[in-house]
Amino acid sequence: MDQEPVGEVIRRARAVLGYSQYGFADELVRVSGNGSLTRDEVARWERGKRIPGPYWRQWLSRVLQVPAGELAAAAKVTRDARSGADRRVTQPV
Repeated sequence: MDQEPVGEVIRRARAVLGYSQYGFADELVRVSGNGSLTRDEVARWERGKRIPGPYWRQWLSRVLQVPAGELAAAAKVTRDARSGADRRVTQPV
């Protein structure tokens, strides 16, 4: 099976655990001790508008019970897809 984008991995795992985006953001804040995360950032991750960096991926892995390597691979898939889209948009016709 092809690797999913990171947003889809996050959304799917969050739903399996029964978290709303708000509840999930609250749990990430609780376990990380970092109060800067909001539901809006979770939504951006899930929509593929932002890619969580290594700091947040470690906490995502812990809360979602998803291997860190799977999240890193999914983040790469998302970055690669963006790069491909950027090349298609910027190439002259």
